Amino acid sequence: MKINEELTEKFKEAYDVALKARSQAHAPYSKFQVGSALKIEGVDQCIPGCNVENASYGGTICAERGSILSSVANHGKKKFEYIVVVTDQEEPAVPCAFCLQVLSEFVGPDFPIYLGNLKGITKEVLFKELLPHPFTEFTV
Repeated sequence: MKINEELTEKFKEAYDVALKARSQAHAPYSKFQVGSALKIEGVDQCIPGCNVENASYGGTICAERGSILSSVANHGKKKFEYIVVVTDQEEPAVPCAFCLQVLSEFVGPDFPIYLGNLKGITKEVLFKELLPHPFTEFTV
């Protein structure tokens, strides 16, 4: 779904948090900086995350997982309201499968994911559109 101006304003703070986090990404290998901002129920500020790459590649942490891990560490298991993900691509990037699988531990199918670039938030997708069949305790 395309984002209208009114919706963009509603998520301006989250977008700004994600944009700032993106500027702090450690991406010496891919040069692909990603920032995220996770909004959780009962907490005013959004939880930032940025990608932190590692020479082993497998040790790399994506922005979205950074936000999730920080949220749990700082606030416990709370209800996630939405996440904003910002890259510098004209067509914003969606979270990777690892991040989506981690999100599946905390969110339902209608969890909103807002995608943005350096111009603002441009798209909303629902979790179920990106990962319709996550691994669950019953499928592993």
